[in-house]
Amino acid sequence: MNFRRAAMPALLLALLLLLSACASPAAQTDAGEAAISFADDNGRSVSLAAAPARVLAPQSSFADMWVLAGGEVCATSQETFDEGVVSLAEDTVNVGSLKTPDLETILGAGVDFAILSSNIAEHTDIGSALENAGVPCAYFNVETFDDYLRVLKVFTGITGREDLYQQNGADVQARVEAAIARKEGHEAPTVLFLRAYSTGVRAKGSDNMTGEMLKDLGCINIADSEDSLLEDLSLEVILEQDPDFIFVTTMGASEEAAMASLDELLLSNPAWASLTAVQEGHFHLLPKDLFHLKPNARWGESYEILADYLYGEA
Repeated sequence: MNFRRAAMPALLLALLLLLSACASPAAQTDAGEAAISFADDNGRSVSLAAAPARVLAPQSSFADMWVLAGGEVCATSQETFDEGVVSLAEDTVNVGSLKTPDLETILGAGVDFAILSSNIAEHTDIGSALENAGVPCAYFNVETFDDYLRVLKVFTGITGREDLYQQNGADVQARVEAAIARKEGHEAPTVLFLRAYSTGVRAKGSDNMTGEMLKDLGCINIADSEDSLLEDLSLEVILEQDPDFIFVTTMGASEEAAMASLDELLLSNPAWASLTAVQEGHFHLLPKDLFHLKPNARWGESYEILADYLYGEA
């Protein structure tokens, strides 16, 4: 009996070793390989078996972020090619329109993951079609610097490049925070932020990328309390509020056409020259690539430009 008791553990161990030896390498790999899981901005749980190799990112800012996270984009929209902000391989596939990329072209590119916008309704349709074809999709929305950090964290988690989160996220955050800290000891300046198009000019409040930056820097946006400015741009209201600073950025393909529209509607009016911001040299044209397009790894530069204008160069 004692011999049997001693032999039983040895026998069980031998059986376990035999079963382990019989398992296939593929089965062992599948069991030991953890899926990459995260939540997207639509509240969906997304799982990837491994870091994707062929990624679709129709929106240029997301394509740029994926590259900053250490990934490669194999397919994107005409918008990304036109803007020229993202470093793309020569064989990157053009899937057409940002809002309605061509499904057949996407599938032909062998895409294994799609990064889509939660703000573009048409992306929901294209995402459903891709998932039906077995391609996982994730939806994101980036408007502020905090949004950028959050999504970059997800992307570098997928690629396994935490070093790039430090370089393109945490290090940038330090610059942003230093710029924001420059508001301390200063009275809050009043500002007007304008977007100029070839067809008109609109005032914008704090509910947009540049508006949020100005708010972070301690500014009071006159459009936040003057709804009439948001609905119908009024020089009379601007003269009445007389902001300390006026910022403008252009929209559309032609900056020249947008500035011509601004000149016709506002700058050519003799009353415009009487504004405090104009007289004191506080009317500034902001570069489109930093204040209309998402600056991504250049967020620190965007905040520093505004801080220099508002509080003097550091």
